[in-house]
Amino acid sequence: MAAELRAAVRGTVDLGTTARALHTMDASNYRRVPLGVVAPRDADDVAATLAVCRAHGVPVVPRGGGTSIAGQATGTGVVLDFTRHMNRLLSLDPGSRTAVVQPGLVLDRLQEAAARQGLRFGPDPSTHARCTLGGMIGNNACGSHSVAWGTTADSVRELSVLTARGEALRAGRSWQGAPQGLRDLVEGELALLRTGYPALPRRISGYALDALLPEKGADVARFLCGSEGTLGVLTEAVVGLVEAPRATALAVLAYPDESAAAEAAAGLLPLGPLTVEGMAADLVPPSAGLPRGGAWLFVETGGASGAEARARAQSVVRAAEVMDALVVTDPAGQRALWRLREDAAGAATRIPAPGPGSGTDTEAWPGWEDCAVPPARLGAYLRDFRRLLAEYGLRGAPYGHFGDGCIHVRIDFDLVTPGGVARFRRFSQDLAALVVSHGGSLSGEHGDGQARAELLPAMYGPELVALFERAKDLWDPDGLLNPGMLVRPDRLDENLRFAVLPREPVEVAFGYPADGGDFSAAVRRCVGVAKCRTTTVSGDAVMCPSFRATGEEEHSTRGRARLLHEMLAGEVVTDGWRSPQVRDALDLCLSCKGCRTDCPVGVDMATYKAEFLHHHYAGRRRPAAHYAMGRLPVWLRAVDRTRAARLVGALASVGPLAALGKRLGGIAPERDLPRPAVETFSRWWARRSREQGGRRTSGAGARVVLWPDTFTEHFTPTVGRAAVRVLEAAGLTVDLPPTVRGEAVADDGPGRRLAARRARVCCGLTYVSTGQLDHARTVQRRTLDLMGPVLAAGLPVVVLEPSCAAALRTDLPELLHDDPRAPRLAAAVVTFAEALERYAPDWTPPRVDRPVVGQTHCHQHAVLGDAADRGLRAAAGLTGELAGGCCGLAGDFGFTRGHYEVSTACAEEQLLPAVRSAPGDAVVLADGFSCRTQLEQLAGRRARHLAEALAQGLDGPEGTGEGAPGR
Repeated sequence: MAAELRAAVRGTVDLGTTARALHTMDASNYRRVPLGVVAPRDADDVAATLAVCRAHGVPVVPRGGGTSIAGQATGTGVVLDFTRHMNRLLSLDPGSRTAVVQPGLVLDRLQEAAARQGLRFGPDPSTHARCTLGGMIGNNACGSHSVAWGTTADSVRELSVLTARGEALRAGRSWQGAPQGLRDLVEGELALLRTGYPALPRRISGYALDALLPEKGADVARFLCGSEGTLGVLTEAVVGLVEAPRATALAVLAYPDESAAAEAAAGLLPLGPLTVEGMAADLVPPSAGLPRGGAWLFVETGGASGAEARARAQSVVRAAEVMDALVVTDPAGQRALWRLREDAAGAATRIPAPGPGSGTDTEAWPGWEDCAVPPARLGAYLRDFRRLLAEYGLRGAPYGHFGDGCIHVRIDFDLVTPGGVARFRRFSQDLAALVVSHGGSLSGEHGDGQARAELLPAMYGPELVALFERAKDLWDPDGLLNPGMLVRPDRLDENLRFAVLPREPVEVAFGYPADGGDFSAAVRRCVGVAKCRTTTVSGDAVMCPSFRATGEEEHSTRGRARLLHEMLAGEVVTDGWRSPQVRDALDLCLSCKGCRTDCPVGVDMATYKAEFLHHHYAGRRRPAAHYAMGRLPVWLRAVDRTRAARLVGALASVGPLAALGKRLGGIAPERDLPRPAVETFSRWWARRSREQGGRRTSGAGARVVLWPDTFTEHFTPTVGRAAVRVLEAAGLTVDLPPTVRGEAVADDGPGRRLAARRARVCCGLTYVSTGQLDHARTVQRRTLDLMGPVLAAGLPVVVLEPSCAAALRTDLPELLHDDPRAPRLAAAVVTFAEALERYAPDWTPPRVDRPVVGQTHCHQHAVLGDAADRGLRAAAGLTGELAGGCCGLAGDFGFTRGHYEVSTACAEEQLLPAVRSAPGDAVVLADGFSCRTQLEQLAGRRARHLAEALAQGLDGPEGTGEGAPGR
């Protein structure tokens, strides 16, 4: 079959281990192992794939972004991936307000093109940045604006489909594109079709056979919406567009609880809102800035002007009986609030422990993600739903489309143990009965798939379900298209993705405190909502730079998590920690830690990568770059001890010698080697102390310890010198951590000795990022030994390099989870700006009064936060916003052979364009050594640490000129 597919298909055919592992799951609780993946180039490729699969009796599963939450994007046959090639907007006609799209087109790309004409596609699921039009049509997706513009079915005009037997149909109204026999089936069951469907705006469950009634225009295209790829394969669609409001306003209405919000929602519909979305306090962080309450409605209004939109929002507030309210007209403020709502699908998967000290967060899962009831019954339904949860001892946080009566919720089912799975099944049956008792639909948006199809008889009765089966047989008599979904479904408790994972925790190096020390639980964090698959970055977001550079699923956070899941399962990826497939997928992970913050469920792929590399290379020879750059502190200290910096710098400028060194060290030939400083930061500090006669510059303020990280110490001591000047100018007393000469017995165990010669503190970052975790722990324990007096004195530790600060805050306590000193040091770490904010609050920085350009360091964004930096820049008159994304160098990543193209692609996404377009007097800011090096090598620009920019504002600036760093 593989040979026949490769001969017949011009697109991509992949039956390898990686492709199969990446497509075992979607965003649901289910897992099936496919035979392979085909990415067709056009409809002819789809027809060819269907012909080969039909000849071999192999099922076919159409797939878009893979974010389906009912299991319908998983299957055991050949997966058709439309996102790679069939992803274009073919045409857009403003006159008729229609667009012709391919199934793999991401919704946001259509919205961007339509916006230029003052139009938009009405439905907009929260996954709009990565969901595809084909997936939306297959699941009849809706989104937050459905109260204004309906479901996807309301926006579909014509569909081009291929049946399983290769017949090309163009489905529309008046029986256009109907296969033979479909009209007879409908006309023979008119009474059943007219009485068998509940009347509510979000009825998605089952086949929409009632769309074929004569009074509804016999709309075959509408009937196909929501059929989940079980009837035909979509190859092209004509969709309708709506006029976008010129301005919007967002009214945030506060209520005591979600039932009160739900009961109020239906009463707001006559006011013509664009959205009526509900969220409870369970999913909203206290820092969100929402009005006082226990639940909120997000009611968006539109208008021809900002004033009109605001007036409509204020009329909503006046009409509503609320505890409190807020009207937001600022577009940035609205986006921030909508991000809360859009991230709820991920945030809801982690339910906080019920009380302080009660343990780690509880995992919660889909399965009953989007039931819908008539909007007027939503409040009563939610009260009954809460009672049912309590009866089963379950928890969940409802949110969603309150104006349409559609509720999203993730529930803390135990889907691992047999008892938990049995309870999941009983609860599902009882909840289905509850939904039906309220006149509702089992699915109100995302389809039935495997999660709910088994329960459709409870909603529709056996006669209508039998009619669904007859319709399926007309379209797909061989049962090849997505079998097990919608009709003749698998049981809802079969094929659960957790069943294949090991029951006992695997032995790992990191502590994984948020996952109870269980690496499997850490990997399970990824639920597949695929925020990491967005192709454009917004605001200060970072995740996932490697996916945006390559567009390949295996280079997304989700893809890597899937491969790790399959590695633990051992069925598809059979080599365990030695797997070359997992190694290759992780190879292009920049360890930026962006996913730690940007992923709604906090997947930390940088830590997982370090863990994997630690096991993968245990007892084996490592890549040359691990020795050359992973042990960089060792080599640089050797250069310092031998006073060979000038010689090393001279040799690095000799082309043949530099090329040889790069080849031996596994370094990209395109890179220039950074030259070590002739005088390290610590030597400068010692010389300065001697010149001052041992006297320290003391101020009236606090005493702080300035951390001499490897990069500041050996490459850019000017940054450290500038920081000392600024900190002392702010009245702080600056010290460096203690060092030890010779050998001394450590205090954390017999036989452990400190390194010979001068032992210095080190965060262990380079060892961690290359997975040399045994070395990292040795270095970190030695550091804790040295920092004993600092910890005892309770002094803050100022770290200038963001990646080192992040390593001390997170990697140190998670790797040395058995050492009580580790969290103490982590808590003592502050950034340069935080030190000034906390310990010199009355100090006024010098005015620089220049625009800034540059990039917030990835680790600062993900781990440290930049609120203090923003405040400090504003106080100094450094105006403007720094770019998001990733610089692409990312420590050793951009220097490693084979990474140069991805590294430069990441830099070209935001950083380099921003710097090139900046005004001539702009200060280029980059606190990270990697970011500064990337800018110097790719843009020829000398970037500065914030400390250097402030030092320049002081009288007699030191080392802050435009020369190369470290000279």
